[in-house]
Amino acid sequence: MDFSPSSELGFHCVAFILLTRHRTAFPASGKKRETGYSDGDPLDVHKRLPSSAGEDRAVMLGFAMMGFSVLMFFLLGTTILKPFMLSIQREESTCTAIHTDIMDDWLDCAFTCGVHCRGQGKYPCLRVFVNLSHSGQKALLHYNEEAVQINPKCFYTPKCHQDRNDLLNSALDIKEFFDHKNGTPFSCFYSPASQSEDVILIKKYDQMAIFHCVFWPSLTLLGGALIVGMVRLTQHLSLLCEKYSTVVRDEVGGKVPYIEQHQFKLCSMRRSKGRAEKS
Repeated sequence: MDFSPSSELGFHCVAFILLTRHRTAFPASGKKRETGYSDGDPLDVHKRLPSSAGEDRAVMLGFAMMGFSVLMFFLLGTTILKPFMLSIQREESTCTAIHTDIMDDWLDCAFTCGVHCRGQGKYPCLRVFVNLSHSGQKALLHYNEEAVQINPKCFYTPKCHQDRNDLLNSALDIKEFFDHKNGTPFSCFYSPASQSEDVILIKKYDQMAIFHCVFWPSLTLLGGALIVGMVRLTQHLSLLCEKYSTVVRDEVGGKVPYIEQHQFKLCSMRRSKGRAEKS
């Protein structure tokens, strides 16, 4: 046998290539099995990562908060916001009580005494006349906007029931209160756009109540949307990170056959060069 330098070099090259193939056989076969499992596209396995129990609870909490805020908007909008928008806009002023009296003719009212029980009653009509300080005109005072809508002739409309003495005592207590305030100014609210002589003692829905009706449902809606958005963003970033890691592993695994081919070409060039020198 001829153990020339060129034949010895070729032997070493063949041995090195076989050894390299033996080392990369298991990773290549594993990669082939992974590719076959995913039908040739490893990224399809990670199209959607499984969410944890904490993420599911957070998403449910976010949607529950948004649903509750919508319900709050509906309830507060129909009970507070809508009456406020439909009511007459009033400005604050100062009133002075002039005269209070109870009308001789009591007004009719209806009450319920059970599920299928209806009754008729009467209540006294208390009138309170005041003087508006900004204009000096005489006006009829009402308790709030609701009292003006129910009965514009009386200061308030009590809850109707059969006990006439109790209704009369309540009206007398209010009359005595304003009689003691005779000549003492107090705050009231009037409508500058209306020519009516109706003023109210307190506003049922003020600006602060409207602010709370809008602020808290909006804050709840924003908090629920923020929770859902943060969970979705975290899942999306995890998916991108997983896809990037898969691509990096595939690129690193694909370098081994390229190195093997380069080494085979280098050994072939050395063997050709040795044969040329021998000849």
